[in-house]
Amino acid sequence: MTAVAVDGRRARGEKKRRAIVEATLRVIERDGVAGVTHRSVAREAGVPTTAPTYYFATLDDLLIATLVQAAEETCEEMLGTVARGGTAREIAAMLAKAVNENRGRTLAEYELYLLAGRRPELRAAARRWLDLAVEAMRPADPVAFRALLAAVDGLLIQGLIADVAPNEDELEPIVSFLICGRDDSTAPARGQ
Repeated sequence: MTAVAVDGRRARGEKKRRAIVEATLRVIERDGVAGVTHRSVAREAGVPTTAPTYYFATLDDLLIATLVQAAEETCEEMLGTVARGGTAREIAAMLAKAVNENRGRTLAEYELYLLAGRRPELRAAARRWLDLAVEAMRPADPVAFRALLAAVDGLLIQGLIADVAPNEDELEPIVSFLICGRDDSTAPARGQ
């Protein structure tokens, strides 16, 4: 009976911890990283104001956990599509969704990644997405795969700063090019 009670407490604790991390992402979506305090996150998560500091002693600990969770979720979705042989259209649709209906979430994730550029303690968590991607895919050509991931990051950032974010029709030929390379119909004629 004691083991069940301990497991129940652990499960409730993990659920509360996850709720705090998800609330942190929502605070960043709404107010940016500057809006993240233990108090603002507790209010967003609907937990006592002491809960975030119980699970995350410092704001850096909270931001690291948020970065790791965001990286794992992004990786799971994107790499799941790529691993099952997703088409350029499916990948373009995922990217379009990230810069349109999920714009706030994507912006929050990139804000966290850029913060890691200034705060060394966050860098390992920010690199988690790349590490997971390479580990999950075990690409035959790691350089080409890293170039693809860098291009995806670039497309997402361009989509976030565009006056009108691109849709999947606009992204599909770009993704196709990234996956397959230039086809002969778009190559300049020899001698030009």
